[in-house]
Amino acid sequence: MIYMDNSATSPVKEEVFNAMVPYLKEEFGNPSAFYSLGRSAKKAVETARENVAKLINAETREIIFTSGGTESDNMAIKGIAFKLEDKGKHIITTVIEHPAVLRTCEYLETKGFEVTYLPVKENGILDIEDLKEAIRDDTILISVMHANNEIGTIQPIEEVGGIAKEKGITFHVDAVQSVGKIPVDVKKANIDLLSISSHKLYGPKGVGALFIRKGVRIETLIHGGGQENNLRSGTENVPGIVGFGKAAEIAYNNLDANIEKLQEIRDLLIGEVLDKVPEAYLNGDREERLPNNASFRFAAIEGEGLILRLDAKGINGATGSACSSKNLKASYVLSALGLEDAEIHGSLRLSLGVENSIEDVEVVSDAIADVVGSLRQMSPLWDNEKNESLELDESKFTDVDH
Repeated sequence: MIYMDNSATSPVKEEVFNAMVPYLKEEFGNPSAFYSLGRSAKKAVETARENVAKLINAETREIIFTSGGTESDNMAIKGIAFKLEDKGKHIITTVIEHPAVLRTCEYLETKGFEVTYLPVKENGILDIEDLKEAIRDDTILISVMHANNEIGTIQPIEEVGGIAKEKGITFHVDAVQSVGKIPVDVKKANIDLLSISSHKLYGPKGVGALFIRKGVRIETLIHGGGQENNLRSGTENVPGIVGFGKAAEIAYNNLDANIEKLQEIRDLLIGEVLDKVPEAYLNGDREERLPNNASFRFAAIEGEGLILRLDAKGINGATGSACSSKNLKASYVLSALGLEDAEIHGSLRLSLGVENSIEDVEVVSDAIADVVGSLRQMSPLWDNEKNESLELDESKFTDVDH
């Protein structure tokens, strides 16, 4: 199997699994307990907190553990909205955010908040001037993702953070796809809240974190025993947190080497696919994208058929976000780039991992060319594409002849 769907989830590294095992067995204590078994669990949680904080250049006490990116997004956006609603009820985000952000904003609209959904340019990147124009006196929150989960484009969060700081507006970043893959510095980018998910960086599922800058106050959404600084009550998922911390430590230590390796494989993969497949196109910005993301679209095919046939060849990819894969509607992210439904339905997202190699590129690109070719042979849309191309060529030839 060649796995290229790391944006959906990544495999748990062996070192991460090994770090977790003791806390599933003999070190099973509750971190809130005062006896030695509890103190041991508490120490393990705090060590993990240090590792996660180090990965994003935060202070240890600014990290709150959650169940994952979705909860972190909800906690950040709802927490700020309800805490600051007396100051204002206007929120700014973009049309290509993860559903965890978009659905949360839609919910807040039912509670009297106003949300401005900013468009993106054809390359998937926010226009800073649009952001500046959208800011109002009652704007209390700007939420912009660092890197998109479908097309991998990286947003100018340092510019956004500078504007938010200047205007005194809280700035939240969904960094689920970027943390552990590219440098993330919450201080440099003036970020107030940042969401992270463990299973996107070779840690276990069911655990994540929310960075909350010191001095930022949010409304508590989960009440109970007061764990996680009274912001997220409930007994901590110690094995998951330990695994998350280990994954963060590994990511920090190998960040530069992984970026270099993944960019080389990604660029080769993009070049091979675009070279071998007629009418293949890259989605998103060519340069400002995650080092592991290659998002394509192919004329006159259906992405679902492409995925299934690649799966039969032992290659795992995706048509878009795994979080909304049950929805057969055209990707709202690709629609935001100005693409038509017919173009969008022929999409393929390949997201590389450190286990991938240069050798995988030849196998995958050949398989894509073979599958796309066979699907087009059965597609009436491809016949139309060819006929339109022929008509266009004849028209040009006639003009020259006259």
